[in-house]
Amino acid sequence: MPDISIGRFRGGYCVYWRGDDGNRKRYQLKACTRKAAEAEALDVYRQQSKPKGGATVADCWMVYRDSLGDRPTGGTMDYTGKPILAHFGELRPDQINRDHCLRYDERRTACGISSGSVHTELGHLRSTLRYAEKVGMIDRAPYIWRPEKPTPRERFLTRNEITGLIDAASAPHIRLAIILLLGTAGRVGAILDLEWDRVDIEQGIINLRLPDGATRKGRASVPMNGMTRGALQTARDAALTDYVVEYAGGRVKSIRKGFQNACTRAGLEGVTIHTLRHSAAVHMVSAGISMHKVSQYLGHSNTQITERVYARFAPSHMQDAADVLNFTEIKKTRG
Repeated sequence: MPDISIGRFRGGYCVYWRGDDGNRKRYQLKACTRKAAEAEALDVYRQQSKPKGGATVADCWMVYRDSLGDRPTGGTMDYTGKPILAHFGELRPDQINRDHCLRYDERRTACGISSGSVHTELGHLRSTLRYAEKVGMIDRAPYIWRPEKPTPRERFLTRNEITGLIDAASAPHIRLAIILLLGTAGRVGAILDLEWDRVDIEQGIINLRLPDGATRKGRASVPMNGMTRGALQTARDAALTDYVVEYAGGRVKSIRKGFQNACTRAGLEGVTIHTLRHSAAVHMVSAGISMHKVSQYLGHSNTQITERVYARFAPSHMQDAADVLNFTEIKKTRG
């Protein structure tokens, strides 16, 4: 948040701050309530503090990053901002064109950066400039070209590999996390955020959603199976904190090291934590579970996302189309 303050002025509200020259800036607001004044104050500040000649990409990036606060995307932007601002930072948004984006892609690729990472970095630039347009920092967000998003990795775990991985997890909190990742098809952030007040063992429901909607990534409320129920019952009996996945009486912020150790002991290569979510989805689809149900389980906003990634693992859903093209059978029948 910018360093601004809300005060009373002439029977209403005003916003004030110290400018770069050290002088105090104050503007009357139209708002009639404190809450409305806080929202209006941000717009006034951004409008009045525009740099001469127009806001640069760096200016827009800073404002958008501040607006995200502690959200996961904000943390990611701390990393993506380094290469983006080095290339685009001094430009005004209206100066950016497709060639700038293509040159950025070429430079990052030459440094060994994957097209997926470049896609994400330029996506953050796009979001930044759209936000800047929304809050009035710039008149119009330019078109931001991005390379095609790479095809999702094919790697998923077989049932035997899953069993081996669970058995290889020697630390109880790592084993519990793996079981929950597989049984809920949730993201690791959702599992580590999970608290006992959102686990209903009696009703058999695990609610991965945060009450304040702090993450933009979809999260679902899913039923328990025998595997997750048994693991949760054992963990609840030994719980010392409000968090389901805990270690030494404290919240667990990362399982990366313990997970990789379990993979090594299980002899698994090319496996990441996200592979577990992908594996869960593949097994559901391959078993004939409808795309609609799988989409809900994964917390996707619509089934198109699910179909784009996982339809190829369920060829049986096109069986009726294949039967129409079975011309030799038609010939035999007619004969």
